[in-house]
Amino acid sequence: MKHQHILTYLFLIALIPLSAKAFPPASPAGGNYLILDGVDDYAVLDFKTFGVLLPKGTAEFTFEAWVYPTTPPDENIFATILSQQVQMEVMSDNGQWENIKKLIDWQTGDLLLMIQGHITVEGKPATTGSRPIALSPNQWSHIAYQSDGKETATIVNDLAIIQPRGTVLAHDLVGFDHPKDFTLGGFGEKIRIDDDFFWGPFAGYIDEVRVSTVARYDVNKEGFTPRNKFRKDQETIALWHFDEPGWTQKFSDVSGHAHHLVGIGGARTGIPLAVEAQGKLTTLWARLKQ
Repeated sequence: MKHQHILTYLFLIALIPLSAKAFPPASPAGGNYLILDGVDDYAVLDFKTFGVLLPKGTAEFTFEAWVYPTTPPDENIFATILSQQVQMEVMSDNGQWENIKKLIDWQTGDLLLMIQGHITVEGKPATTGSRPIALSPNQWSHIAYQSDGKETATIVNDLAIIQPRGTVLAHDLVGFDHPKDFTLGGFGEKIRIDDDFFWGPFAGYIDEVRVSTVARYDVNKEGFTPRNKFRKDQETIALWHFDEPGWTQKFSDVSGHAHHLVGIGGARTGIPLAVEAQGKLTTLWARLKQ
């Protein structure tokens, strides 16, 4: 045991020169978060058991999460962060978005975030369409999609793209090509969209996922990025903190509606090892001894 401790200490010393950027920082909400490998990990709420989260005629809602993308998806992959009545996806720059990149605050290496709602038009399945927004990899960002009945907003941190119309989400997903389960991180496999593109898995971390029956953010004001852990209220339909102990694969819905997610593949909670380059060893050493 003594030799084990010595080896661990030597390992820690070796880590000190590493940049803090080599490891993900703590979630802005604190606590654990969902870890996804970008291969076959995802969390699911079974459609046959739970159906859709929002009922027919819902015109006011918010879907939101904190996300930390790591490995960029292949150029023909829409990496799925969240899917069901709302679809949140990221894409790598594949050279086909030059006109869009000129209109957004896009920097080299950024991903393109696309969020759209699933709706019905004259009884037929359709989507709201999406204007891409730049999303930086290897850092936490708050993303959201909301409708107040009059306007629909796609949000990344304090940036909001507003469409001057409300959105009524589809409650019957018959006719849509993607799986009908509510999922985080994809579907465990690639699903063909057309000859050239696929829905695929998301690599990174997700925290504080909340679905509400109200538009949460006043996007006409500055500084609306949430600063604290979400709390449930009467408008909360589902809320996952992912604060279960590390390696847990069942994720509790704390809204009171029992929408408990199940991790598939290696989807689990945890806090990957974090080391500050100039920090002290005390805390990390104590954790590793436990």
